[in-house]
Amino acid sequence: MKNSQWELLLGLANRAQKVISGEALVLKEIRSGRAKLVLLSEDASLNTKKKLQDKCLHYNVMLYYVANRELLGHAIGKEARVTVALLDEGFAKKLASLLDES
Repeated sequence: MKNSQWELLLGLANRAQKVISGEALVLKEIRSGRAKLVLLSEDASLNTKKKLQDKCLHYNVMLYYVANRELLGHAIGKEARVTVALLDEGFAKKLASLLDES
């Protein structure tokens, strides 16, 4: 399976320690203003989706959806992840442009 460009960029951001994963940590980073972009798995629970959508909207953080938690986890070299946040403006802008294209 070939990685898409956004997956490769997310992996690079992860290696640069600019990615945080897990619902509680992502919510904390959104509230603190450090999260620049949030990726949320389509297969997340309705409760999780609503919580993250509301927080991202309230704090004006970009939110994108990915197909599933396995894809998201694989992109950062970990087990399945429901949500990740990018903490770097440059990575976030580039990732947003790649996701907008796809």
